[in-house]
Amino acid sequence: MKRGPTGSLRTTETAGEPVRAFLPHPLPPDPPLDLSGGIQQQLERAHLAIGRLDSISTLLPDPKLFLFTYVRKEAVLSSQIEGTQSSLSELLLFEIGESLGGKDADVTEVSNYVAALEHGLSRLRGGFPMSNRLICEIHQQLLARGRGSDMDPGQFRRSQNWIGGTRPGNAAFVPPPPESVVAHMSDLEKFLRRTDDGFPCLVRAALAHVQFETIHPFLDGNGRVGRLLITLLLCNARALQEPLLYLSLYFKQRRKDYYRLLDLVRDEGDWEAWLSFFLDGVAMTADSAVSTVRRLVELWEQDRVRLQQLGRESNTVLRVHDALKQRPVQSVKSLTEQTQLTFPTVNKNLERLTQLGIVRELTGKQRNRMFAYGPYLDILDEGTEAMG
Repeated sequence: MKRGPTGSLRTTETAGEPVRAFLPHPLPPDPPLDLSGGIQQQLERAHLAIGRLDSISTLLPDPKLFLFTYVRKEAVLSSQIEGTQSSLSELLLFEIGESLGGKDADVTEVSNYVAALEHGLSRLRGGFPMSNRLICEIHQQLLARGRGSDMDPGQFRRSQNWIGGTRPGNAAFVPPPPESVVAHMSDLEKFLRRTDDGFPCLVRAALAHVQFETIHPFLDGNGRVGRLLITLLLCNARALQEPLLYLSLYFKQRRKDYYRLLDLVRDEGDWEAWLSFFLDGVAMTADSAVSTVRRLVELWEQDRVRLQQLGRESNTVLRVHDALKQRPVQSVKSLTEQTQLTFPTVNKNLERLTQLGIVRELTGKQRNRMFAYGPYLDILDEGTEAMG
């Protein structure tokens, strides 16, 4: 449905030139959303897919085995959309203290994303409400270290920003002027906390994501916070018990459609076109996550069966294998501590696992070597190739 523009334009002066900034109307949309027909079917499909994803823990001996690395894959993908280049292996190496030289700044950004998500979930599970204060706390975590740490972490912006172009005057989109950011975010907070308007949680998350991206309340990190907001809203609504749904890969692969549909909402009020895109993404992403879990469970079981056939050494090599399932990139030292085996025994087992193609060494060093559960990482690495 085309309702006309979902906001007004205000001419303001920035850097000595006139700029037309967009001020969005408060949510919910007016006229109301049309959730009949195809969108209702998409909504039902998306809810079913989320239900399957939420029950995925029944396939796993320990859901945290998957969650640990899946959260980090999302951090890599969401940061890639903003131009950061880091692989999942590099993030896992960084987290156990391995310096990556010239890539440390990129990996620090990705590590901050993990910390921001974990902080948000911890606060919500502790009973803290979904609010602007929480959004600011998440932003503060996101920009706590490295690039962006000088961009007012945790504070709504006090200057004009823009999207695309080299300056506000030739930008593709100019968000609201700084003096109106607090009012717009206050309206968004009221919408996030409403429970009496009948919106399914997926619809609320879809609307809130567009509104947040339109307000662009921070000097840096808006895209990452906006994508985190989707997952946090679904967890807060109990649609998911664990943060297992992430749309970054879907947005990354369809980024032209993503930006076109955001503009369509702002310019013509076509919320339904955005909702259709969003709900398709939810269903596809949830189904993909379920498939990934099944592939990992199958991989772990196949490798366990192979290792059980090694005879006397199978007991210790299985302990190393179990440790790598929990954290798929480790040093010999960390594996020694985790398995309570001797250093020579761990080294011997890693050699055996390398011969079997289960493990690969990452550093090429003779000392302080790092090992990865290769096939496990290969499955999770799908879709994290650098953006063209």
